[in-house]
Amino acid sequence: MKKLRAGIVGATGMVGQRFITLLHDHPYFEISVLAASERSAGKTYAEAVGSRWRMSSPMPGSVAAMTVRNAADVAGVADDCDFILCAVDMDKDATRALEEEYARHETPVVSNNSANRKTPDVPMLIPEINDSHLDVIAYQKRRLGTSRGFIVVKPNCSIQSYVPQLTPLLKFRPQRVIVSTYQAISGSGKTLGEVPEMQDNVKPYIAGEEEKSEQEPLKIWGHIDGGLIVNSAAPVISAHCVRVPVSDGHLASVFVDFEKAPSPEEIVSAWRDFRGKPQALSLPSAPEQFITYFDEPDRPQTAQDRMIGGGMGVSVGRLERDRAFASGYKFIGLSHNTLRGAAGGAVLTAELLYRLGYLSLK
Repeated sequence: MKKLRAGIVGATGMVGQRFITLLHDHPYFEISVLAASERSAGKTYAEAVGSRWRMSSPMPGSVAAMTVRNAADVAGVADDCDFILCAVDMDKDATRALEEEYARHETPVVSNNSANRKTPDVPMLIPEINDSHLDVIAYQKRRLGTSRGFIVVKPNCSIQSYVPQLTPLLKFRPQRVIVSTYQAISGSGKTLGEVPEMQDNVKPYIAGEEEKSEQEPLKIWGHIDGGLIVNSAAPVISAHCVRVPVSDGHLASVFVDFEKAPSPEEIVSAWRDFRGKPQALSLPSAPEQFITYFDEPDRPQTAQDRMIGGGMGVSVGRLERDRAFASGYKFIGLSHNTLRGAAGGAVLTAELLYRLGYLSLK
């Protein structure tokens, strides 16, 4: 089988580096282009990254000597790849314009960026949850005037520590959700050593995170109407987002009030039985068990459980009745923010797009 050529735009940053490690020896895709800002263009990838390689595994030799291209050379980059994975460090307007330009050059974009998450004809995908939103791509292509170019985005990393766990419970009609997320340093694109002010410290504010945490789940749970994704009206979500001195892994403390409270056994069964299209298709990056429930009172733990399913599974525990909500429960959720929540989620999305026929050789 001939592999699809993947271009990585924003290749020198932390998410770009993670894309490289995930696509090394991938069964569907091979890296054909590495692109970044003008200051990196023309250098070898090893020169462009220098001492900023943040992955635990060594830089693959197959990319070290590749010449970094200018991400702004859309026509040139697009000519040499079948689709791109995008993780640029630019403002939202510039990012939105760049992604649309690649799409208009008939090169599908799977984006880690936030710029197009609110665009109503752009699917924002957690592949196990809302693959039906891919139907809106036909309408997006009409708007862009393309035959094969389109944009799909992944959601904010923090919501993947509680949205997967809430999704199987939607059938019980949750009305209100209060969530606090405890987010790792890598969510800011840095390592613990690069942020000395986080030693022995917790920061109670992360700019922009709370709006994303409250609004993005409603798009994921929304429906398509007239060629646009319409957000769900419920549940109402209130969020606090906190930065903690942890390398990787976002943990969430969740309180949820239902229209009529299910039993604990019904909730745990819903979690353990939940499977999505990636599991049905046995996609390479898909965890066999999407949601892992722990009976132990001290699990999930960030350091111990963030790598469940190779970092692509999510976990949940400490399910208890809540005394503040009459029909409520509380629980703890956990996800790996740079795997499931960022690069890994985008790669899984690309795998799903490929298997469903949205990605192909040019």
